[in-house]
Amino acid sequence: MRAITLVNKGGGSFAEGVADRIGKALASAGVDSEVLTVEGKDCAARAADHVKQGTGLIIAAGGDGTMGAVAGELAGSKSVMGMLPLGTLNHFARDLGIPDDLDEAAKLIAAGNLRQVDIAEVNGRAFVNNASIGLYPLMVVDRDAQRQRLGRSKRLAMLVASLRTMARFHKRRLRLGSDGGEARVDTPLLFVGNNDYHLAFPAAGQREALDDGQLCVMVMRSKSLPGFLAATGRALLGLRRPDDMVQLEGVKQLTVDSARSHLTLAMDGETISLATPLVFQIRPLALTVIAPAQAALGKA
Repeated sequence: MRAITLVNKGGGSFAEGVADRIGKALASAGVDSEVLTVEGKDCAARAADHVKQGTGLIIAAGGDGTMGAVAGELAGSKSVMGMLPLGTLNHFARDLGIPDDLDEAAKLIAAGNLRQVDIAEVNGRAFVNNASIGLYPLMVVDRDAQRQRLGRSKRLAMLVASLRTMARFHKRRLRLGSDGGEARVDTPLLFVGNNDYHLAFPAAGQREALDDGQLCVMVMRSKSLPGFLAATGRALLGLRRPDDMVQLEGVKQLTVDSARSHLTLAMDGETISLATPLVFQIRPLALTVIAPAQAALGKA
């Protein structure tokens, strides 16, 4: 199978010589792949080009943003996606059981176990983890600005951004539509995930499945800042109350509208501004990936 590897120069763990290490790891595992280093903004376009060329295996090397960009172009095609996690958190790869170790991830690609998984999209833009509206996008914008201006690490910048965003705490007024129903809400946070997420420790932020064919939609009820922090703490401890968070069940498509012409979202750890209304939908089993079998994941 013809293979190509796209290495995101902006990936969280990218360093000089990493492309050579990737090439050696793949070759040692028996994977014949050309390794290309590309700018993050070009990952989607390069992946789309190789899908059109009929490339059978496209390997994404980077963080969640890279995985989402490549997955969006491969979804619905005959091309298979391999993953080499190079980001800070690597939620998508982690939930699929992809090893963080480069050599082990290369061996997994060589083993070639195929799985079909869901991806989600909003206004045609794909995401593999989640998208949110409200406080979190503001934190991400602040974090990225600090990293660009001050050269701070991602974790330190996020800590500072969290504190500053909380100081400017506010709510969004949104109109939500799903399955023929509609509601108006004032919320500090709307969360839309690709499949169901755990909220409580120790599995907070993790998913057991990526093939259930449903969006995970959670709406934080209107809160003051102290109420928001208390509700977040309860959720992490598994002590949610009915007046903390509303979770919509069985959602395959969600429409979000606002008086604003555009809304800022945090999507797979990056920010994007989209024109309203926003239309979220799940694409069941649209993406073929190389990953451990679901049964093996459960045992792990």
